Amino acid sequence: MSTEEYIFDTGSELGEKHVEYLEKMLDGPTTMVLSSVNIQPGQRCLDVGFGGGSIARWMSDRVGPTGRVDAIDVDTDHLESGDNIEVFKHDLNNGLPEAAQGPYDVIHARQVLMHMPQREAIFQKLIDALAPGGWLVFGEMTDRDRAVKSAPSQADAELWDKIQHMNHHLVGMPNGMNFDWAHEIDGHMADAGLEDIQGMEYSQVTAGGSNGMLLHRNLNIQAEPLLLKVGATKEELERYRELTLDPSFRAWFFQTIFTWGRKKA
Repeated sequence: MSTEEYIFDTGSELGEKHVEYLEKMLDGPTTMVLSSVNIQPGQRCLDVGFGGGSIARWMSDRVGPTGRVDAIDVDTDHLESGDNIEVFKHDLNNGLPEAAQGPYDVIHARQVLMHMPQREAIFQKLIDALAPGGWLVFGEMTDRDRAVKSAPSQADAELWDKIQHMNHHLVGMPNGMNFDWAHEIDGHMADAGLEDIQGMEYSQVTAGGSNGMLLHRNLNIQAEPLLLKVGATKEELERYRELTLDPSFRAWFFQTIFTWGRKKA
């Protein structure tokens, strides 16, 4: 991804925890989808925007010593090249790295293209990099309401809804986040001629103190200057963060839509 569009700094201390919480929340459904495409020893895979590197490592275990996993990100602090993994520090706005053009048997990207204005052009480059019969796997976040299930008070529930609205509509979208992209991928895959296109929705109810709530807290801290700029108060942000630590507070986590399809053999 690009440092110019992405509003969170994954290279910071907060960013390191950010990708850690994200992995704990989404690696389970991600690897379930990737398992369904039957990654085999000796295959070549690409992980786009690898974050903490957990999925790249998971794929490397499956392709084995005769296979290879290329991993791309602008921040490469969390993964090193070695054995069958090759790490590329690269901005996808400039296309794929010269040495990572494919063809790939599996290409995976999670919560990457939704942040990038040139997403459709990058999508086409990933299609071009697929080997015949290869799989393209996306996991992208939507803007579905993160409904409160239990709160200490009605005022707390309303505050949560207010800050979440500001997160997405007043901060995220004006800074390039596209929450419709998750719903559009299926159509783009069909237009590109991919076959066996499938999809899965994922979310869960999270309680204060859980990984999901700690991720909400982390993102809120990172976005504080932008939230204050669009009208949030420090008192509101402080109470929001208190709720993320309160076990009696429960709300739905972000919805992620996984979409995957196969290039014609």
